[in-house]
Amino acid sequence: MSELLNFLEQFYSDLILVRRTSVETAETYKISSKEFFLWLTEQRIKVRDVTVQNLMYYLAQRKTQGCSELTIAKDISALRALGDFLVRKQFWSENLGLMLDKPKASRNLPKVLSVENVDKLLSCIDTKDLSGKRDDALFELIYSCGLRISEACTLKVVNVHLEEQLILVNGKGDKERIIPFGERAKQKLITYLDEVRPQLSKGKNVPELFLNYMGNPISRKGVWKRFKELEVMSGIDAKVHTLRHSFATHLLSGGADLRAVQELLGHSDLSTTTIYTHVTDDQLEKAHEKYFPDRKKN
Repeated sequence: MSELLNFLEQFYSDLILVRRTSVETAETYKISSKEFFLWLTEQRIKVRDVTVQNLMYYLAQRKTQGCSELTIAKDISALRALGDFLVRKQFWSENLGLMLDKPKASRNLPKVLSVENVDKLLSCIDTKDLSGKRDDALFELIYSCGLRISEACTLKVVNVHLEEQLILVNGKGDKERIIPFGERAKQKLITYLDEVRPQLSKGKNVPELFLNYMGNPISRKGVWKRFKELEVMSGIDAKVHTLRHSFATHLLSGGADLRAVQELLGHSDLSTTTIYTHVTDDQLEKAHEKYFPDRKKN
């Protein structure tokens, strides 16, 4: 098994360095592939001897264990990526993962917050200390620009243009995009840059905008932890990514063009962005039911 785990690390490095996969995707594929390797060990099947039938039986077993269609779809994506790696390493003569059909996973609508709840959540930040003032700027910017956590953590100071109220973001697949931000985010950023960051950096020359108490770039785990504290204080059930979902939904609800929202979010495919139109449709439907309860749909 130790040999397989070592091989798993090689696969992970290949995803990051060769295929230029995002860290989040690489971690997902690594976890799925580890589950597959554990199954191979239990079944006493060598990697070189794997057949399509083995893959199908493995996925069928995952299904009977209660895995959702979305999880199975992720497993198949991981097996396809792993298969590509195994072919290049000459373990497989062809990518067996490509012979698997992905289930059409039903997509749940993303959870969004109302503008009032976003304000309530962010107002719980205690701005009396350095970390609070940093969080005030951090979460305001995430919401104001619809950022992914990784994008906020890797945002460089040099890419923040206060006067123009624009940031240059390096998103998935190293795709860059320019996003405007509002006056509220600008003022919080000014406070952070003038009063907080110089004290956090402790004289170190760190290119990333948001720093932790040690003067290093804040980590995704650090952002999650701080947000969890806000969630508890506010009583609002949400995740950091909910701010991104809310950003997109609020733009569309306000009449923003779908293509413009696609660009702001950094989606390569418009179909990914269209899920937010269903969210706004659902909101309209609920509002209609509230104010016109007697007018039910036929």
